[in-house]
Amino acid sequence: MNNSNSLITDVITAIRSVVGVGTFALHEPNFGDLEQRYLMDCLNSGYVSSVGAYVDKFEGLIAEYTGIRNVISTVNGTSALHLALLATGVTTNDEILMPSLTFAATANAVIYCGAYPIFVDSSPLNFNMDLIVLEEWLKANTTFKECRLININTGRRIKAIVPMHTFGHSCDMDLLLDIASKYHLEVVEDASEGLGSFYKERHVGTFGTVGVLSFNGNKIITTGGGGAILTNDDLLAKNIRHLSTTARIKHPWEVAHDQVGFNYRMPNLNAALGCAQIERLENFRVSKRKLNEAYLQAFKDIHDIRIYQEPRNCSSNYWLQSLILSENVLNKKESLLKETNAHGISTRPLWKLMHQLKHFSNFQKTTMHGSELLAKCVINIPSSPHLL
Repeated sequence: MNNSNSLITDVITAIRSVVGVGTFALHEPNFGDLEQRYLMDCLNSGYVSSVGAYVDKFEGLIAEYTGIRNVISTVNGTSALHLALLATGVTTNDEILMPSLTFAATANAVIYCGAYPIFVDSSPLNFNMDLIVLEEWLKANTTFKECRLININTGRRIKAIVPMHTFGHSCDMDLLLDIASKYHLEVVEDASEGLGSFYKERHVGTFGTVGVLSFNGNKIITTGGGGAILTNDDLLAKNIRHLSTTARIKHPWEVAHDQVGFNYRMPNLNAALGCAQIERLENFRVSKRKLNEAYLQAFKDIHDIRIYQEPRNCSSNYWLQSLILSENVLNKKESLLKETNAHGISTRPLWKLMHQLKHFSNFQKTTMHGSELLAKCVINIPSSPHLL
């Protein structure tokens, strides 16, 4: 048996020592009697669309858990990002700083606003936006004109920064907020993967002007499809809520609208599922943190591969568990992906970096040494909350 086959066998054995025998998805939801009871109650009420008691209840539960004042639930995380950007004043021809290492929805939402992404490198130390690279780029490529941050290469305004908490691991929000303040940038936190994650005991998504959550089927809790916008700004929340309900003017019987709005409100049926799921969130979070500890133990004697652990000042939900390959075994990454999946263990590489996608390849970017290294060495492994 050659070294490559030995490594693959060791990885499969280590994963199975934790999760057992069978076929395992990368991340799948866990449902029980509570979800069925709430869904049946919702169906019996007849209110299954965007009006109903469960929508309000779900928003209240999210607000209570995260410590935010206002929560507006939406049909998915992408729509939440779109509304969040619009509400903070992002408009046509603005530029938005965001990581290249992210899911496509982050960049898509910027494009929906008629704005331009500027892709920023990520740090191998925490998977998040490299704030040293970011500030170096800002120093070299921007100037202030009438209190507006202007890109000297394009003449366009740089309006906002969108940090994304990768796999639930928090960005260094202290440093990011310092940079945002220095350069007059709105902060729109993409915490789509971060429900149940904290930076210095404060929930992610609550540091910026607005934050965004996702409740897609593969997240720590799910509403089937859904998202939410978090903000402590009451006026902003009122505007976002109005936009999310097609900008309809409240009236007992007339149907009228006062601007172009969006049909982005979460349906009551989805919210009913979410209410049951969030009641189980803390159990899911504890299980996923224990899963990380079990993987750490299982992989401790495997050379050239390690399990990623949360960065300093972060208490992570460990949405996706990650293997980090050393430089010595980068050439074995594709074989590892192929063989683990062939053995019923779902694994995957990072998303294709945004600046490497054809339709985003002509947008501005910083240097990309960290992101491109991470793309070569990271593999996500089964991470569902019920594996332990």
